[in-house]
Amino acid sequence: MPEAPDISVIILTLNEERDLPGCLDSLKWCDDIHLLDSGSTDRTVELAKASGATVSVNAFQSFGQQRNWALDHCPIKHSWVLFLDADERITPTLLTELSDKTAHAPNSVAGYYCCWALMLGERWLKRADNFPKWQFRLMRVGRARFTDFGHGQKEDQVDGEIDYIKEPYLHYAFGGGWEVWEKRHRKYAQQEALARRTSDVPLSRVFSRHASRRNPAIKRLVSRLPGWPLFRFFYTYVLRGGLLEGREAWEYCRRLAWYEALIQKEMKILRRS
Repeated sequence: MPEAPDISVIILTLNEERDLPGCLDSLKWCDDIHLLDSGSTDRTVELAKASGATVSVNAFQSFGQQRNWALDHCPIKHSWVLFLDADERITPTLLTELSDKTAHAPNSVAGYYCCWALMLGERWLKRADNFPKWQFRLMRVGRARFTDFGHGQKEDQVDGEIDYIKEPYLHYAFGGGWEVWEKRHRKYAQQEALARRTSDVPLSRVFSRHASRRNPAIKRLVSRLPGWPLFRFFYTYVLRGGLLEGREAWEYCRRLAWYEALIQKEMKILRRS
């Protein structure tokens, strides 16, 4: 096991008893784990307390709001904080990079974009998921905030530069099966449609070298294109080589197309309202 870095970890949860043990097991190196729960009715809080994690509870409004609440109220021990979800895992290789980057980061760096390896069973959907996708997950305490975007969040009020952690964490997004995934994405589609419909992100950012600035502009553009869901399937499954990743990639890519079609449907509803 690599030397443990001085990083606090915050995990947002709601009824995560199935996935949380695996996440906590990958964090045995960490001496400051905070679980911010939003009202679990299963054994999530019990499991977290048994592992030694510090548990707080706050009613969920949005991912951006919840992360900012954690920054403001959790008694964070270290100067670096890493945000994880219960279905995500830190690998030893990633831990080495986290340790190196936080130990040697110049003061100008406010935080790091991190990327995930999307896992379906034991299959890494590297091509089908257009790896790498970047999210702001590791930050110096006090040097950034979060703001809502679509069904998720992005960085805000950043004091300094954002660098990149190249080694991915593992993301097991399908633990509840496809039915659970589809139910969750029906709700996400409404949030994404509203964000893309009302977005004022300049389309010129399509050419930005930073994915966090580029992706919102791309979403705003492609969501209005006829046939976009079909092209999304063709792009990920054929052009990006998802077809090389077996049956798992087929199932994932066709559901991505379904999700994009659902977003377009929700955008049409918004236009008529």
